[in-house]
Amino acid sequence: MRTVEHVVTHLIVHALVREPGTPSRLVLREAPCALDAAALRLAERLCAQYESRNAKGFGRFEDDEESYPLARWLREHQVDETLDFTTLSRQLAERVQAIADEEELEDGGHLVLARIREGDGDSLWVALLGSAEGVAIGGSLEPLDCTHVDFSALHAAGRVDLAGWRRGDERYLGFLRGRGKGGAWFKRVLGCSDVMVALQETKKLVATLDRFVDTERLAPATRDAVLERAHDYLDTLGEAGAPVVFEELAREVFPEQPERLDALLKAAETRIAPGFVPNRRAIRPLVRFSASAENWKLEFERSGLHSGAVHYDRATDTLVLSGVPDYLKRMLDEEDKG
Repeated sequence: MRTVEHVVTHLIVHALVREPGTPSRLVLREAPCALDAAALRLAERLCAQYESRNAKGFGRFEDDEESYPLARWLREHQVDETLDFTTLSRQLAERVQAIADEEELEDGGHLVLARIREGDGDSLWVALLGSAEGVAIGGSLEPLDCTHVDFSALHAAGRVDLAGWRRGDERYLGFLRGRGKGGAWFKRVLGCSDVMVALQETKKLVATLDRFVDTERLAPATRDAVLERAHDYLDTLGEAGAPVVFEELAREVFPEQPERLDALLKAAETRIAPGFVPNRRAIRPLVRFSASAENWKLEFERSGLHSGAVHYDRATDTLVLSGVPDYLKRMLDEEDKG
């Protein structure tokens, strides 16, 4: 796996304090944090935790910059250079507080804002992290109570690909969806218009699954079983409005070696964006074929090709159907007599 070098160019941490029975409050840092080894570890752990989470949404800034001002603030910060990073972070912290209060969220935490160069890219990161009590060993080898950042308690996070934003890409925003209210409130913080086209992503997923069973050279019955499991699982997600999680899909569909399918689904060349809800119509080719011509329309289960119920003769360009139902026989007999 290619290692991405992270360079932190800006970092500041504020705190959103939420206590039962009282309004939330902000504790704002006066100046950016030192860009030392601890800052780099914080950035790298944040990036790694974000990347390890599967349920993400993607999009671009909303056009309405009055209701969703982050795009305007970023332009003032990066293009016009009239807004310094500390002021940008304070305005964003106040927006996080306002929306968190509107949504009546229970979790507070440390609000981390950073600009991080990852390889050739430059991104703005915004994350709300929880904390946990722990024990440290002091200089005299005595145990000491301590509070540390809990990266597993990543309540919300978003990433703006600044180069993609400047180029006008279709998608340059990403955020964690989470569960329940999950990332929906943080999507508002970012002002993200979700441009994920579920139909297109589902079609790419279906094509990838088809390619996978071919490259694995599975026996026809095994191939059909894998695709049928994929169809049933994705159909359940589509009905529930739940997003696709590649690791879970791989375990459900190909339990023998799920890591092989998971790697293909996540491969850069596959270009399937995670976090979309499957389109239930678009997954039908996993289990059935359908086609039409000027004088006919046909649909049949994929398994019929292997059971002998449907036979395709490439040499004569014909399909032969077996097991014609009685009602269709009668209709055809009557038409032939007429």
